[in-house]
Amino acid sequence: MVTRRTVLTALGGTALATAGLTAAWHGDAPLGEALRHALGVAGPVPAVKRAVVRVDRVRSDYRGCDVDLLTMVPPGVPTRDLPMSILLHGRFGTARTASPGGMAEVLVSAVGRSQVPPFGFVAVDGGDHYWHENVPGDDPMAMLLEEVPRWLADRGFGAPFACTGVSMGGFGALLYARRRHERREPTRAVAAIAPALLTDWAEMSKRNAFADEAQWASLDPLKNIDELGTAPIGVWAGDRDNFITGTRRFIADAKPAVASIVPGGHNDALYRKVVPDVIRFLGKRVPR
Repeated sequence: MVTRRTVLTALGGTALATAGLTAAWHGDAPLGEALRHALGVAGPVPAVKRAVVRVDRVRSDYRGCDVDLLTMVPPGVPTRDLPMSILLHGRFGTARTASPGGMAEVLVSAVGRSQVPPFGFVAVDGGDHYWHENVPGDDPMAMLLEEVPRWLADRGFGAPFACTGVSMGGFGALLYARRRHERREPTRAVAAIAPALLTDWAEMSKRNAFADEAQWASLDPLKNIDELGTAPIGVWAGDRDNFITGTRRFIADAKPAVASIVPGGHNDALYRKVVPDVIRFLGKRVPR
């Protein structure tokens, strides 16, 4: 517990401490109230603004099950037709865990400071099969393409203008860009954070995400770069990431609009380093 003596000592016994704070802090008066009085600050300290997060349970016919649908938007902005980026979680993740470290706070700050135009994120439960129909009747990619736009429209949001993904979700985001390109409905941006791009089938097969090596090869962004379309791609990864070999190869071959390799691993500490740049990258591509 912070005591009156602790605060006075920290302030160095200055005239402010002895004259202002001592006079303001009477007995059990709250510390925050005393500090505001001593420093001449009127009224309560404004609360830190937080992203507006909503989770709905919806039925996905393409996945054959109920899933969480999470939307995350900046506070105080009109949400009617608000542009949204799909946000894909990593392996063993869910819609509720899709947001990498600090993303909500960075989005709120960037929009609040007018550094980027308002936009939001939408995440859904996608399972662990690299965002494709590995299990018959469970097709998370079809859910993204067919159902997510309808779910967003039902809630008054705009259609997805971008796709962002972390780890397995980074693989999925690149596959999503390919599918949008094939439908002649290209996305405006793709942000892949620490994408799980493996170069060895023996290692990939341990994940039980593909029926065989041929199926993996047909979907792997590394082997289908020419199929990704022309949407601007951003890639961010740590130099000690488990998937750094595949990521470096993708950067060399695909020549993405942004390619950022920074010190770090495949973890939250790395995500917090790169998220501000991801938000700026997406913000530049928000439809006006």
